Amino acid sequence: MSSDSTVKRLVLAYSGGLDTSCILVWLKDQGYKVVCYMANIGQDEDMEAARSKALSLGAEKVYIEDIREEFVTDFIFPAIQANVLYEDRYQLGTAIARPCIAKKHIEIAMKEKANYVSHGATGKGNDQVRFELTYYSLFPDVQVCYLCFCHGLPVYHKLNV
Repeated sequence: MSSDSTVKRLVLAYSGGLDTSCILVWLKDQGYKVVCYMANIGQDEDMEAARSKALSLGAEKVYIEDIREEFVTDFIFPAIQANVLYEDRYQLGTAIARPCIAKKHIEIAMKEKANYVSHGATGKGNDQVRFELTYYSLFPDVQVCYLCFCHGLPVYHKLNV
């Protein structure tokens, strides 16, 4: 998508926490032009403080998207109607939020003409799968870059399925 093939443009799902802040700096060090994306799904967080932090760490810009209505109408209500349970015991919360967050992430990547996306999921859990399956279903050519830890050491992965 990028018109200049030498520019590696990437949209990072950013929380303002330690992990995604370190990932932001690390991606910049790897030569990526980083745009951050934050999703408001109703959590109690200071999004403007996180925006300031991302910009101070070198993000080119920060999108803060209010996706609460879409989350409730397109994800929560259908899950309740279907009586979706995790391990037959728990209502899904964070698990349902990830595809909603990833959907908007890809919309922003396309708007920004970015061929790369990144997230702060550890690489050890289901969140990584929830993000990436959504990415690839909506933007099959996207490349996912993420940093995970193996035996305490950072390991960089760049996927294109």
